[in-house]
Amino acid sequence: MDLAEIVRPELYANEERLHALLGHMRQHEPVAWIETETHRPFFAVTRHADILEVARRSDVFANAPRPILSSRAQELESRSRQAHVRTLIAVDGAEHKDLRALTKDWFMPQSLNRFEARIREIAIDSVETALERGPEIDFVADVAIHYPLRVIMEILGVPSDQEEMMLKITQVVFGASDPDIALNLTSEQRMGIFMQFVSYCEQVTAARREAPRDDLASVIANAELEGSPLTSVDLMGYFLIVATAGHDTTSSSTAGALHALLENPDQMALVRENPDALPGLVEESIRWVTPVKHFMRTATSDCEVGGRLIPQGEAVMLLYPSGNRDDSAFDNPFQFDATRRPNRHLSFGHGAHHCLGNLLAKMEMRIFYEEFFKRVGRIELIGEPKLIQSVFVSGLKALPVRIEAK
Repeated sequence: MDLAEIVRPELYANEERLHALLGHMRQHEPVAWIETETHRPFFAVTRHADILEVARRSDVFANAPRPILSSRAQELESRSRQAHVRTLIAVDGAEHKDLRALTKDWFMPQSLNRFEARIREIAIDSVETALERGPEIDFVADVAIHYPLRVIMEILGVPSDQEEMMLKITQVVFGASDPDIALNLTSEQRMGIFMQFVSYCEQVTAARREAPRDDLASVIANAELEGSPLTSVDLMGYFLIVATAGHDTTSSSTAGALHALLENPDQMALVRENPDALPGLVEESIRWVTPVKHFMRTATSDCEVGGRLIPQGEAVMLLYPSGNRDDSAFDNPFQFDATRRPNRHLSFGHGAHHCLGNLLAKMEMRIFYEEFFKRVGRIELIGEPKLIQSVFVSGLKALPVRIEAK
């Protein structure tokens, strides 16, 4: 098998081929050295235990300076953005811990519970709008994209008329490799959309500093580190990571959950008849989809992973879809099972960089499917599902279904 395929976005839109390659790597070369003409070389880590080991050793494996896999051409483009934004995924050590702590309380249960009623309203409206638009809909375009976006905008305190702009910046950040999503935008056009986002965040920051509200945007705008306001690049990074990662990954898992249930009628019957099974459905869907396909780490000293030497300065790619299908960590990993216990999936990462918004994502999905199954009767697949071509964050880009109200 050609291990260099792991850098190609189109591989991630072909699950059969992707998992065949990852399975081969787990068995024959679990820590593989990858060299291609398009990317700087790196090690690919595919086993669940090895991915966990790297994630736990944040003192040895740093996020900076290469937090995600990018081609040499993409790295040049990203450098122009780095003058304006630095996200949490590119920060390490005590600085990362301090930045993360600024909003951590907002993503704890006691804070999220304040929003549960409003999230439920958004879920009900999303389901009822889909039923009105139906019976034939694209569940991704008509439901899954917009529901979590509306939730995160509610928590941020951003008005709904900015939804289109937030969706565009998400597509620029995560979907640029897919021809259907990128729409052949030039580098200059993508930068223009990004700068529109930066300009808007600057306006929001100024407004919230003048008149703070009870929203996450006010927390970010007025945050301080060691008595000083956040720098512009850290402010923009916070807005970017919350607005995009907080939306796109949940969208992918929400759509992937329905697709998996349609392919597994026994599981569909289980969660319909037993609402107590919905938390398990959420966890299994997040494992099954694995929206974030990888993160990169760079060794700060010589070390060993999976019996292989990683020299100082070399990067490793943590392949979460592989870890989430590792039969040494999961019984029947290629079986979708909403009752799976335990479910130690890697989809939220692990260690210091464990996903800040994981509880929000799970709450959103649980509430959505509670309301979906209350209102929707018959559901059937009426066309071919399609996946996004992306090495970083991906999931379904089309899920054509027929839905009928109860």
